Amino acid sequence: MSLLKYKIKSTVLVGFMAAMAVSCNDYLDQAPLSAIAPGSYLTDESHLAAYAVERYPAILPSHTNWSFGTFGTDGNTDNMAIPVLDNKYMPGLLRVAADKGDWDFTNIFQTNYFLETVLPRYRAGGISGSDANIRHYIGEIYFLRAHEYFTKLQALGDFPIVRNTLPDNHEILTEASKRNPRNEVARFIISDLDSAAAMLQNTAPTGGSNRISKNVAHLLKSRVALYEGTWLKYFKGTALVPNGPEWPGKEKAYNASYQFPSGSIEGEIEYFLTQAMASAKEVASAVPLVTNTGVILSATNENPYFNMFSAENMSGYGEVLLWRQYNRTLERHNVPVNAMAGNYAVGLTRSMVESFLMANGLPIYAAGSGYKGDDYLADVRSGRDGRLNLFLKEPGQKNVLLNLAQGTHATEVEPYPHIWESSYEKKYTTGYTIRKGLNYDAAHASNGNGYTGSITFRAVEAYLNYIEASYEKNGTLDGDAKNYWQQIRTRAKVSTDIDKTISATQMSKETGDWGAYSAGQLITPTLYNIRRERRNELMAEGLRMMDLKRWRAMDQMITTPYHVEGFKLWGPMKDWYTTAQLTYGAGNNSSVVSDPALGKYLRPHQIRSNADSYKGSRWAMAHYLNPIAAQHFIITSVGGNVTDSPIYQNPGWPLTAGSGAKGY
Repeated sequence: MSLLKYKIKSTVLVGFMAAMAVSCNDYLDQAPLSAIAPGSYLTDESHLAAYAVERYPAILPSHTNWSFGTFGTDGNTDNMAIPVLDNKYMPGLLRVAADKGDWDFTNIFQTNYFLETVLPRYRAGGISGSDANIRHYIGEIYFLRAHEYFTKLQALGDFPIVRNTLPDNHEILTEASKRNPRNEVARFIISDLDSAAAMLQNTAPTGGSNRISKNVAHLLKSRVALYEGTWLKYFKGTALVPNGPEWPGKEKAYNASYQFPSGSIEGEIEYFLTQAMASAKEVASAVPLVTNTGVILSATNENPYFNMFSAENMSGYGEVLLWRQYNRTLERHNVPVNAMAGNYAVGLTRSMVESFLMANGLPIYAAGSGYKGDDYLADVRSGRDGRLNLFLKEPGQKNVLLNLAQGTHATEVEPYPHIWESSYEKKYTTGYTIRKGLNYDAAHASNGNGYTGSITFRAVEAYLNYIEASYEKNGTLDGDAKNYWQQIRTRAKVSTDIDKTISATQMSKETGDWGAYSAGQLITPTLYNIRRERRNELMAEGLRMMDLKRWRAMDQMITTPYHVEGFKLWGPMKDWYTTAQLTYGAGNNSSVVSDPALGKYLRPHQIRSNADSYKGSRWAMAHYLNPIAAQHFIITSVGGNVTDSPIYQNPGWPLTAGSGAKGY
C-alpha cells in the first residue's frame, strides 16, 4: 500500500475488525474472539491484546510452511548458499520494479490506527481492564511499529515518518511522501522503542515469552542503534548517508539544508553506539545464557542449548525472549523434516565452516591448532568449536529417533550428501548441512507436520551487540564486553583466551569471509574476531545480510568476483559417489557438480556455464539499498514528470522501471 492509498474507509475498517474478531491467534493458542461491533472495538483490554497479536505474523519473522524457515534466510550470503544465486549478486539483473516493493505502508497504517484510536481513549479512561495490561498492549504496538520501520530502514534507508492515519487527499498524501534522512528514521524507531519499554511488562500478561516483553524492546533497540551507528561509520563520505557527496536528499528542497541533530555525522555515530551499548547491557546483565552440555543427543543427558532451537515449547529457555508457537492441528511447518535432510537445499559454505575456531581458540590455519583437515566431514568437526560440532552434520549420524516418547530407538541416519539431486527437498547444495532446528521426535519428521517453535529474539544477541558497539565506539573492549565474550565462548566449548585467538589471526587467510572487509579493506584482527563470534553464534538465524550491509562488507566484489564454495568434493569424498552422480562439464547441460579444474571444492554456482551465476558473485554500491518502484514517483508527480515527485530514488538507481543500477 503506497501513501496515496493510505486512508481509512469505513468498509475497509469494518472488514478488518470482522477479520480480527474471527482470526486464529498465530502466536497464542487461544479461543477466537466473538464478533464485536466496530463502534465498541478497542475499548477493552482483550481487544487491545487481540489487535496487537494479529500484527505479529505480518511484521515479525518466523518459520514458513515449506521452506527451511528461519534457518534458511541466510541463504545467498557467504554463510549459506542455495542453488540459484540471487540477482543482487549479478549487477544489471536486479532492476527497478514497476510497482509495489518496499515502499509499502500497510503495517504502518495498522499500528498508527491503533495508537491514534487507543491513546486518546486510554488518557480519558475509556478502556476497561487492568491499567498495567492496557499499557502493555499499547507498548506492543509501539514495538511493532518500530520493528516495521526498522525493516524499511534496512531496505530503503531514508523513509517517510508517518505517525498517524491520513485523509484520502492527494495533496496531503503526496506531502507525507517526503523522505526523512535515515538517521532520523533510526531515531524515530528508538523513540518508539523507548515508549514500548516504558509500557511493557517484564513478562507479558498473557502468553509469556510468546508475546513481546520489556527485554525484547531493549534488544531490538540495541540492534537498531548498532545497525545505524555502524552504517553511518562505514558509509561516511558516500551518497548512502545524509549530507554525503551526491546524497539524493539534497536535490529536494525539504532536505537541502539538513543538519544532524547532534551537529555532525560523527556525533550521530557516537549517539547510536552509546544507545546500543546501554540497551544491550539491559538485557545481557539480566538474562543468563542457556547451558550447553556439548551432547548432541542422549537418552539421559539432554542438551538445553541444542534443544532450544527445535523445542515444541520454548518457554523453559530463558535466553529465548520471544518465540512463535505452532500447533499440530492449527499451524504447522516443514523445518524439522528439512533439517533431517538437506536443509531444503540451503547449505553451509566452506567460508562459514572454516570460520569456526578450534576448541583451543586457534584458527584452523594456525601452527599447533590440531586441525585434521577437510578430506572428510568427520575431520572437519574434530576438535572444533562446540557449535560446529553440534550443528554440522556428517554421514552416519542419527537424524530421527523414532517414537522418542515411547523410548524406542529405531533410527534414520544421515546419508552421504545428495549433491546430485535437483529437487530442493532432497538436494545438498554445498555438501555441508546443519541440524540446527532438528527435532529428534519422529512426530515432526513427515512433510508439513512440524510444530516446533520459532525463535524470534534471543538474548545472546545483546551480548554480541554490546561487544561490538563497545569496540566500535571506544576502540577497546571494556570489562563488560570481555565478560560477555568469555561467557559466549565458555558455552561454545572454546578457550576463553581471546587474546590468543586475536594474536593468531592472519587477515590474509580470512578473505573468504565477507565480514573480514569494510569498504573494500581488511579490518583489524580484533574487530574481525568480534564479527567472527557473531557469525558463529548466530549461524542460520537470519541476521547475516543485515550485518554484511551495515559493515559495508561487499565492496571488494565490485571488482573481484567471489565464488561460493562447499565441501571438498574432489578429494577422498568423491569416492562416495557414482560416476553419474559426479557428472560435470561447463557446457554440459546434464552437469550436476562443478568441474574439478575449478578447484577441489564444490562450487554450486559454477556447474553450467550458461548460468548467470557462473561468473561468480559480484556487487554494485547501489545494491546496499533497494530501489523504489517506479509507480511511486509517477503517482506523486506533477503532470507525469517523475522528477517533480517529492520522493527521490536511492543512490545509483534510475527512476525507470526495468532498469538496473546505473552503469550496468
